[in-house]
Amino acid sequence: MPNHLQNETSPYLLQHVENPVDWYPWGDEAMRLATEQDKPILLSIGYAACHWCHVMSHESFEDEATAAQMNAEFVNVKVDREERPDIDSIYMQAVNAMVGRGGWPMTVFLTPDGKPFYAGTYFPNEPRHGMPSFRQILTGVTQAWKNDRERVLGSAGEVAEQLQALSDVGFDEGTLDTDVFRGALRGLSWRFDKIWGGFGDAPKFPQPMILEFLLRESIRSGDTSALDMAKVTLRKMAEGGMYDHLGGGFARYSVDHRWLVPHFEKMLYDNSQLARVYLHAWQLTGEELYRRVTEETLDYVLREMRHADGGFYSSQDADSEGIEGKFYVWSADEIREALGEDAEVFMRMYGISDAGNWEGSNILNLRVDLVTLAEEMEVPVDALDARTSAARTRLYEIRSKRVWPGLDDKVLTSWNGLMLGAFAEAGLALDRPDYLETAKSNAEFLYRTMRCESGRLLRTWKAGSEAKYNAYLEDYAYLADGLLALYEATFDERWVNWARELAEIMLHHFPDPVNGGFFDTSDDHEQLIRRPKDLQDNAVPSGNAMAASVLLRLSLLTGNGDYWQMAEKSVATMAKFMSEYPSGFGHWLAAATFVLSEPRELALIGSADEIEALLAVARDAYRPFKVIAAAEEGVQTSLPLLTDRPRIKGKGTAYLCRRFMCQAPTTDAEQLRLQLGSA
Repeated sequence: MPNHLQNETSPYLLQHVENPVDWYPWGDEAMRLATEQDKPILLSIGYAACHWCHVMSHESFEDEATAAQMNAEFVNVKVDREERPDIDSIYMQAVNAMVGRGGWPMTVFLTPDGKPFYAGTYFPNEPRHGMPSFRQILTGVTQAWKNDRERVLGSAGEVAEQLQALSDVGFDEGTLDTDVFRGALRGLSWRFDKIWGGFGDAPKFPQPMILEFLLRESIRSGDTSALDMAKVTLRKMAEGGMYDHLGGGFARYSVDHRWLVPHFEKMLYDNSQLARVYLHAWQLTGEELYRRVTEETLDYVLREMRHADGGFYSSQDADSEGIEGKFYVWSADEIREALGEDAEVFMRMYGISDAGNWEGSNILNLRVDLVTLAEEMEVPVDALDARTSAARTRLYEIRSKRVWPGLDDKVLTSWNGLMLGAFAEAGLALDRPDYLETAKSNAEFLYRTMRCESGRLLRTWKAGSEAKYNAYLEDYAYLADGLLALYEATFDERWVNWARELAEIMLHHFPDPVNGGFFDTSDDHEQLIRRPKDLQDNAVPSGNAMAASVLLRLSLLTGNGDYWQMAEKSVATMAKFMSEYPSGFGHWLAAATFVLSEPRELALIGSADEIEALLAVARDAYRPFKVIAAAEEGVQTSLPLLTDRPRIKGKGTAYLCRRFMCQAPTTDAEQLRLQLGSA
């Protein structure tokens, strides 16, 4: 019989609807039942693309005996961490406090009022490697609950106090100057892998926010070492097995230091951020590899991760047919059969062998670049490129007939905001009208589906159901960031006006008046055991860091000095963390480069034809330290930056300003280039 998850929309929760475990979704019903029956709550948190979540589900949650024990002694609650990041954040901190490390699946035992008293991550179905079995854990927790209740409640109270103390940590007073960047670069240089790129040893994560900071700092200061670290990392990631050489897009991380063996799940948030940083690297260096990876990644999203209504899906699973990576790997014989006379060339290029490079199979990774291989074979590069491109297309067609990994087809506002920004920027920079139309379609979808009449946002949507869940700080901040990118690509003021509306909601419903910054949840959100406020960047920017970035840009576009003052204070008070722990504060560092670059506002006045040459100069390079606004002369505008700006001699005119103090206007594109410099 299905359990209480049958009416949920989360693909992760629906994966467990036929479990013999009597799962409940998070909510009042489960809490009330735990109180009435005097049972602890067993909280299991994961997400649809999580490999070890699937393993634990198969081993334990599908096992009749284990399920019977869970049902008899606990009220069992399932949570999708992507739908409910507030619950995930609170109890992940509890796991870290009690165990010293966290991860998913997350297993937390709670009192009926939600206080954690015992926690862990994956537990095997049998004792192994010094780990007790899951059933042994269940027995131990049950005995403690029944026989040592006072100690259990005392422990729960202590953990709850620790979690509340974390919430009460405020921003430190700080001074924002370029010493922050010097400290961050020292720390990153010390951990940088000079051969393979990336930071630290295995497992290696792509860290796009750090790469973005390095690109920006190389522009701001001219530091070539920052650019070199970014370039080596971007190239090695694109050559490795973590990148999908047939379908485009990146896996979550590499389990080895060479970027060869991925954890095969593909996440929307990784690919949105990586597409953007590869785009910026191409704009900065002109290296064709970066452009190719950008386009292949976004084409993958268009092909495999987009709903017809315009929303982007959340992830693709690591597993197919119950086996991690099966969809993506190849045997040498499969390659030979598929490619015929081109097989040996392809195998040489992508490191394919009879022995394999991972568990007897082959993960494609670029071992010999096209130019080198063409020289070795004494053939024209273009001819070899055509052959290998056709081979990739053929293999993708064959792969498409395999059993596909599971798709998490829910649409999250925050992650869509990240991808919206990527498509808007890339559509403009790469002259891809289809990308720009995709960005517009996504913004229209989010406005139509995720925005309430009050202007408030909802968190998640799935086809066939209504959007639901009160949105979080990251939803407002990420979407506003994407909308600002879309405005600068289209100059349609409804997008900047919507971004401003979202900023005002953040300022009204999310601020922490005591300790500064913003809470992750709104002031009218469901009351949990604490109100989370995460300042650290993780796989995605912290809501606070993105909010600061958005407010900085909005301040320059709207002339609202309060936006700038609040954002600059937030960034400054994170200076110590950015300098000493740069890997955890990459988006903060990017925001800090914006503040210290003395960014400029560019106002363009005239028709599209009249400002075309001026606009081409403003967009001909990666210029991260500016905002652009444009309008025809005399047209009513909501942006003070464009107000009372006449054309000069009837020509399209550029006004380059700093804090609304402008240089002499110019109608000459080359003069504008000199004024812009590296802005």
